[in-house]
Amino acid sequence: MRQRKFKAPPRKTLRRWRVPPALTHGDTDAFEGLSVLDEIPGELGMVLWQSLRDAMLWGRSNQAERGALFAEGADHARIAAVLTAGAPVEVEEPLKAVAAMIGGAETAREENVALACREVAQWAESRGLLKTALAYAQAAAVVTPADPAASYAVGRLAKRTGENPRAETWFRRTVAIARQAGDWPTYALAFDGLGNLYANRGNFPAAKRFLVRALRAAGRNSLHDIEGMALHDLFAVAGENGNVEEANELARRAYEAYGPLHPNLKRLAHDVAYYWCTQGYFAPALSVQQSVLGHFTEPAERMAVLGDIGRAAGGAGDRLAFQQAWDEAMELIAGNGLQDMGARACLDLAQGALSLGAWERAEDAAQRALDGATRRGDAKTRLVAESLVEAARRHQHAERAATTGREAWRDTADALASELIDSLKG
Repeated sequence: MRQRKFKAPPRKTLRRWRVPPALTHGDTDAFEGLSVLDEIPGELGMVLWQSLRDAMLWGRSNQAERGALFAEGADHARIAAVLTAGAPVEVEEPLKAVAAMIGGAETAREENVALACREVAQWAESRGLLKTALAYAQAAAVVTPADPAASYAVGRLAKRTGENPRAETWFRRTVAIARQAGDWPTYALAFDGLGNLYANRGNFPAAKRFLVRALRAAGRNSLHDIEGMALHDLFAVAGENGNVEEANELARRAYEAYGPLHPNLKRLAHDVAYYWCTQGYFAPALSVQQSVLGHFTEPAERMAVLGDIGRAAGGAGDRLAFQQAWDEAMELIAGNGLQDMGARACLDLAQGALSLGAWERAEDAAQRALDGATRRGDAKTRLVAESLVEAARRHQHAERAATTGREAWRDTADALASELIDSLKG
């Protein structure tokens, strides 16, 4: 009998994921780091800009080149500049670490320089200096190009500053390097970031694809927080697409993934109740929003919830709840200068007033929204506000959402409302 020759199975080739390049400049940056000088004037801004540029140059250079990048004694001059500029204590030591990098100190390892940049970024973000935070987060990612978390931080901050093209390139880069590193939390977060970017552009099919990938990655790796985030965002996409039953089911799944004590629960409850308002399901929405209100203390966020309460109260015919929401909202506007920030809330108050036939208040709120939208150049809000002003002048009640088919999801919504309210009390 002829012996068969053993044939080895074909070798699997390791798939190399191509790491795409990322944008490092915004559309309005005439030169790198200009945003730092725009946000932080004076000597502190100058030393932060110089340190940023040095970190970026050092990060882009190879090991052999780094010793000749800076003049002798430049580190001492930089430390003197840091002290003269009166840098806050949170950034003084990080800036000194960048100065040590200039001098070629042994401590100038990539992880130390990146840490210093991250600390400056965190300080800037905590003070609302988002473009400075973005610039320094990007420097950290350039210094440690294989770090998925550093790359994701750039995408997140670019999205917060409205630099969506830059954010997309950094999220895509994060997907590739996180997969190579086996960093599944950051991998899932990057897909969630991409999904949100596409949702903001109105490309809901693409948004859903990315969010489903985030959900699957989170589910495979028991990442319940990120699973909740992805389900929360998928709920919003389903709502925008008019898929009422799917949206309510996704809201339920997001609640279960988060759990009753999760810090994101208040935002989920707020979003779900607002969605119910758009569907004309006002009474449960009002109960949930009233439970949510105590969990928001920042004026702009509280203003948004008050607007939602006013809209739901108007739709439910609860004049007392509407009056209370109106009074506190107007007090916040008067005391915190929220004319622009409160434009959406004023739209909701106007709709609530229209439902109640409170024509003067409806026109007042709609006009406030119109004025704020005009100042900001927000065309979408301006158009809605103009239509509400006209409706108030013509004494037209707010249109209610169609209720056809509501019975299919009402029981689910009622049960979720009860659980959200119970959880928010805890």
